[in-house]
Amino acid sequence: MTARTIRFHLNGNYVQAEVKPHENLVEMLTQKFNLKGARESCGQGVCGCCTVEVDSQVVSGCLHLATLVDNCHVVTVEGLGKGNDLHPVQQAFIDAGAFQCGFCTPGFIVMVVRLLEEYPNPSDEEIRHHLAGNLCRCSAYPQIVEAVKLAASRIADQTNAAPK
Repeated sequence: MTARTIRFHLNGNYVQAEVKPHENLVEMLTQKFNLKGARESCGQGVCGCCTVEVDSQVVSGCLHLATLVDNCHVVTVEGLGKGNDLHPVQQAFIDAGAFQCGFCTPGFIVMVVRLLEEYPNPSDEEIRHHLAGNLCRCSAYPQIVEAVKLAASRIADQTNAAPK
């Protein structure tokens, strides 16, 4: 199988990679860019551990072929913060204790960022519905809902405090 060169934006940086036709997005991110946040767990797109954003849409990285991100914008959990400053969702997960083992946390965080962009003040039902494709084996669900609400509040406070 012939490898192909793809070029895309990864967490704000223009990059390129040689990928094989069957290589999935998670394999490329971990093997070629040493990004370990998105991880393959189920390999069937049902657990959410491999969640990344491609052109403002969340995808299961275990099912998404790497060749499909050619000329796209890809954001992983590692690309959400700015320098040493965590994204408000990342900080809220820490503050609310919304993870135990941490294996599923990166996928949840990427999904919550997208949720809050679409629904800045989600209800508990909207949170649970939106995160239904992400599974936590440690059962940190109450803390995850708390973290989403905390992040929503902090983002709203930042937005209201921003100069107009």
